[in-house]
Amino acid sequence: MTVRGWVSHLRSSGKIAFIVVRDGTGLLQAVLVKSQVTPEVWERFPQLTQETCVSVTGEVRQEARAPGGYEMGVTGLDVLGSSPIDYPIQPKEHGVDFLLDNRHLWLRSQRQVAILRVRHEIEQAIHDFFYEKGFIHVDTPILTAAIGERSGLFQTEYFDEGFAYLAQTGQLYGEAAAAALGCIYTFGPTFRAEKSKTRRHLTEFWMIEPEMAFYDSSDNMRVQEEMLVHIVRRVLERRRPELTVLERDVSKLERIKPPFPRIEYSDAVSILQKKGSSITWGDDLGAEDESLLVEDYETPVFVCNYPKQAKAFYMKENPADPRTVLCDDCLAPEGYGEIIGGSQREDDHDKLVERIKEEGLPMDAYGWYLDLRKYGTFVHSGYGLGLERTVAWICGNPHIRESIAFPRMMSRLRP
Repeated sequence: MTVRGWVSHLRSSGKIAFIVVRDGTGLLQAVLVKSQVTPEVWERFPQLTQETCVSVTGEVRQEARAPGGYEMGVTGLDVLGSSPIDYPIQPKEHGVDFLLDNRHLWLRSQRQVAILRVRHEIEQAIHDFFYEKGFIHVDTPILTAAIGERSGLFQTEYFDEGFAYLAQTGQLYGEAAAAALGCIYTFGPTFRAEKSKTRRHLTEFWMIEPEMAFYDSSDNMRVQEEMLVHIVRRVLERRRPELTVLERDVSKLERIKPPFPRIEYSDAVSILQKKGSSITWGDDLGAEDESLLVEDYETPVFVCNYPKQAKAFYMKENPADPRTVLCDDCLAPEGYGEIIGGSQREDDHDKLVERIKEEGLPMDAYGWYLDLRKYGTFVHSGYGLGLERTVAWICGNPHIRESIAFPRMMSRLRP
């Protein structure tokens, strides 16, 4: 066989040399025996350095002690691309800023490869989940004139149309698509210009946002629960080796089973106050509150029906308590915080107009959105799952920045 890849590790013991090659699919240990190769092949080994791109040819056999479980007896070796000896990332401790400055190279490390493989599996699991349920995937604009959330906006001039904003959510457009297709989901990048430096925040991240016609708030939470269970089972089934590399305690993931606890917001406030939190009724839950609330649970937890003033304008007023809206936050265990925010959408035209006015939003930007309540309004619900937070939780990453190939944060635009 011939394998092309990059040199991960090198060692030599005189007449035998070992090359660990990484080709993107895994690791292969290639063994050169001086007496079994030509002098030309043997003399190429000293040219090799970390990350040299090579082509190795030889017979492959199983070898349990070798990285990847296989070993190649090399008969041919060619250098396809040299690598200077000053490769920035060496097998030693590096500071986070240094590693982020060299993110384009840091991605090649075994841990980062494992994270990206888990991320890929999660993405594919999400697509498969919705495909099997008959949902239609809809792509929504990244440039928009309408504002979906209260958080900061990235603004740009848009020809003669005034200002456009980088989308905070695809939800508003997803609602229009749901009126055409029934159940849909969007999957794309979203942007928040919040000046936040916490381990849970990025300025650019990916969101999965289903919108479901004729689903109420209870139906909405059921779908969220089913999706998370599906994702975790899929990763446990197909990405065990990567979880081993990440030293993830898989027993904690194996406990993720339905049903998830559902806690009313008012009850959550009482629980938190008893645990020493200074939260008062009407406040949104902070990161510390979320961690406190889930510390007694092994599965994600739903917190339901927040106060109206703490949530977005499009959420349905709760008939049982008009001070609140029909919504939920899904909090991951182990202190990873909110990974999903969902709600039943306000389907009453006049109430939605009132909420837009209360928020001081430009009414003309929402004319088309109000049309959805004018021409055949319908009960519908949806949610947004933050992909990077979900990846961080499943991988056991302490910080969200490793959950995406090239993280964008307040102070980082490169590479």
